[in-house]
Amino acid sequence: MTIEEILQLGTVDEVIEELKNGRGTERPDVEKAEKALDPKKHDVFDITKRPDEEVVVDERDDDDVDANNEAKKEKTTKTEKVARIALSLQKLIIARAAAFLFGTPVKYYAKTISENQKTIKKAFDRIVSDNKLASLDRTIAKTIFGYKECAELWYSVPADHDNYGFRSSFKLRCALFSPKNGDVLYPYFDDTGDMIAFSREFVRKDAEGEEVSYFETYTDSQHLQWVESENGMVLVDSFPKANVIGKIPVVYGMQENFETEDVDSLIDRLETLLSNFADTNDYHGSPTIIVKGLVLGFAQKGKAGKILQLTKGDDRDSMQPDAQYLTWEHAPESIKLEIETLLRMIHTLTQTPDISFDTVKGLGAISGIALKLLFMDAHLKVMDKQEIFDAYLTRRANIIKAFIGQFNLSLKQESDIMDIDPEITPYIITNEIDDANFWITANGGKPLISQKESAANANLSSNAEEDFTQMQKEAEASSFRSVTEPTY
Repeated sequence: MTIEEILQLGTVDEVIEELKNGRGTERPDVEKAEKALDPKKHDVFDITKRPDEEVVVDERDDDDVDANNEAKKEKTTKTEKVARIALSLQKLIIARAAAFLFGTPVKYYAKTISENQKTIKKAFDRIVSDNKLASLDRTIAKTIFGYKECAELWYSVPADHDNYGFRSSFKLRCALFSPKNGDVLYPYFDDTGDMIAFSREFVRKDAEGEEVSYFETYTDSQHLQWVESENGMVLVDSFPKANVIGKIPVVYGMQENFETEDVDSLIDRLETLLSNFADTNDYHGSPTIIVKGLVLGFAQKGKAGKILQLTKGDDRDSMQPDAQYLTWEHAPESIKLEIETLLRMIHTLTQTPDISFDTVKGLGAISGIALKLLFMDAHLKVMDKQEIFDAYLTRRANIIKAFIGQFNLSLKQESDIMDIDPEITPYIITNEIDDANFWITANGGKPLISQKESAANANLSSNAEEDFTQMQKEAEASSFRSVTEPTY
């Protein structure tokens, strides 16, 4: 169905129902996503899967003895809390993936031949800067990795300024739609896979504090919004609104699976192992003494040269008194091996390099090539994610260009045909000397930048301009020769 046919269906409920059916994929399970991302919701904290233990305890009063001098014991039970150790590895994996993908800000390239094209590129760069897209990109990546989908809406707000290189009565702003924030997203794709409408369902509180449901739809020609009422969903006053740019002003991105879906079970097993091992340490970590015979007295806490006084048992007991520590004959090597294997497989399956301090502290100074090999798996993952974000960023660029053409109608024609191409560069800690030597060699051994630029980039002076002028004067003074100075 076309969007025109959908909007002409009989009732509002039928229109909304059809707009919800055009996703092509199932809605993400937000509860499952939040369970993975919140350590307190992991299985080790589920008392039905890991219940606390009921243990038997002996209660005895010192004066409560019978005629045979044997203590009377009353057995009771109490609840012993088990150890629950959860790890936020899912958050770490997603944060690392977003950092490698967008740790280096996206660069937007364009061939600017005419003056109008240069103006468009200048306005584009200012919009990118004003909306802090370098940070927003990482937020978007984390949302898509953690919740499978995300969307950004571009809209204009009234503001008289000339920040874009021309006089404008509007500024361009960006808003993020995320399942994390309670937004339910409904992209509508036609038979060819093109998104012909985008809808969002959300809840707001009215003046009385009551929650009210809204449903809004963006098409290439209009923006519609409905609100829940006693008579069902009704169109909000002042809607529909015209969409002047002729494009759906929404960028939608999604991936099929949660980023950590393949390793969630491994993380659950790791948390269970660590929790069980912690319980074992609680019982056996402190020394346990085995005593043969009767104990007459203990040394006081903290006393040097501690002595445990023992004697034989009763007359029927012929064994000699003895005391010794109970120790494990074999260290739990199998547990250690399983923990190490699980950690390695979690890092391997998610292509997440282990860059913890303990891992990298022994690397020392390594070359730029070695650094690239060290992070090659993470960079291959970035290349895989580009299948999602290349199209995402290109659509963003096209929407921004369309708004620039509306803000300044003299630029509209060229903004429609001008290409702005995004480029994603995987993050890496570079070896500046290796990089500089490479490009100097490629440049025939000549300097890459001017002396003035290098002095400014050194950032050692509060006024690089004046310092550079002073350096030139000093260089001239040091090279000055008197006409009477002898030469050889």
